[in-house]
Amino acid sequence: MGADRARRGKSGRRGTGVKRALISDIHGNYEALKAVLDDIREQSITEIYCLGDIVGYGPNPCECLDKIIDVAGITILGNHDQAALFDPDGFNPVALQAVYWTRDQLESRGTAPVINRRWDYLGELPRTYCEGEHLFVHGSVRDPTNEYVFPEDVYNQRKMDALFTRIEMYCFQGHTHIPGVFTSDREFISPVDMDFVFQLSGRPAMINVGSVGQPRDGDPRACYAVLDTVEEVVTFRRIDYPFGETAEKIYNTPDLDDMLGDRLQGGR
Repeated sequence: MGADRARRGKSGRRGTGVKRALISDIHGNYEALKAVLDDIREQSITEIYCLGDIVGYGPNPCECLDKIIDVAGITILGNHDQAALFDPDGFNPVALQAVYWTRDQLESRGTAPVINRRWDYLGELPRTYCEGEHLFVHGSVRDPTNEYVFPEDVYNQRKMDALFTRIEMYCFQGHTHIPGVFTSDREFISPVDMDFVFQLSGRPAMINVGSVGQPRDGDPRACYAVLDTVEEVVTFRRIDYPFGETAEKIYNTPDLDDMLGDRLQGGR
């Protein structure tokens, strides 16, 4: 899976718009995805980049994957997407059980052409995508699929130095489900409100766009970011969605642990 390969949705285009919606870590949460897509549409944004983990944990992997295939211009491979394709590595028992259930759903729901389209799409996803000074990954610039970069890592100078030496200018990522900006001054800036704006100042930064389907920063609302390539700003958006409906679906699915529903309600 080369870094120069990228998937386009039916309506997706690459690098043509002023504003791009950056979404990540949907995790089979269709209610959250629909709410975010509605918000994107209301802002007349037509370009959507997905930074991975379409599936995993949540009760609607097929619906989420089918929708992303249709709407995303660029999609990056996430570690849960990869786990659906290959033998999972390093997953805890709850996540591992969800991986196996997700595989069964992707394989059994729909006609043969639909099922084949899903597997073909996942199998061709790139691990990175670069567009000028903007790099898009799921995990980190050093390990695009699997490495976590947490806010507290700003105190790990060796790790921060290793990451920033690999960044030309801006790296957009997900994976931790915690939105915010790592600056070249080794600070982490957390969004403080729904429309928090970060100015891209010409200094390297790592921007975590947060999670659509499973936020873990104490705010249960879906999170995504908007990149404005003319104004050179990133705006973080928080969107209400009926997380109780998603949680109820999880509770009613024996192969998904109830804690996956509980955590949606506390944003953890």
